[in-house]
Amino acid sequence: MRRFVIGDIHGANRALRQCFERSGFDKHKDLLICLGDLCDGWPEVAEVLDSLLEVDNLKLLRGNHDQWMLEWLETGDTPYIWTSQGGDSTILSFKDGISDSQRKLIYNAQLYHIMDNMLFVHGGFNPDKPLELQSSHELLWDRKLVRKALFCGSTEKEDCHLTKFEKVFVGHTPTINFGNPVPIFACEICMLDTGARWPGGVLTMMDIDSEKWYSSDVVTSLYHQ
Repeated sequence: MRRFVIGDIHGANRALRQCFERSGFDKHKDLLICLGDLCDGWPEVAEVLDSLLEVDNLKLLRGNHDQWMLEWLETGDTPYIWTSQGGDSTILSFKDGISDSQRKLIYNAQLYHIMDNMLFVHGGFNPDKPLELQSSHELLWDRKLVRKALFCGSTEKEDCHLTKFEKVFVGHTPTINFGNPVPIFACEICMLDTGARWPGGVLTMMDIDSEKWYSSDVVTSLYHQ
């Protein structure tokens, strides 16, 4: 079994399929950890869920955009803060309704996953507080950990370790904000949101053990042809 982690997909099923193909991912044998934000962006959110349902060994984490989608499924509310940030495309993706299996997949997404002293979380966390005591808002929205890692990494300190984990994989903060659509390693933090939702961004999937990554084409080119 190979072990993979993938960044924020944001409805880009074509990019997801490219990552599967380019990495040689075996959906029946390999492990995939998805860092969340499946929805809100490109028009194939339903197809993204269907693609992930094909994966036998899937660990799905919840992102802040997925949380908005959950609230819509539970209440029917469509607040502007959500629809203006991609929620409108998510709603349109389910114009024929959401299946029980798709709904279950979203509802069962976890806030974090720990494996072999590695942490996988969508946004970040407070290293000074036990994970089980942290709110969903912290785990889905936090960027303080990433900012601190980037600062410490830029100072080239020998002892640049911020948490008790060997590695921490996060999404949420696009690496294209820092000039490049590739994963960023800072201290023990690996940033894997390579901007699939934004112009010039790609979707990236990484082999956890080798740290080799596989990226899609620029996502805008996949949908604006």
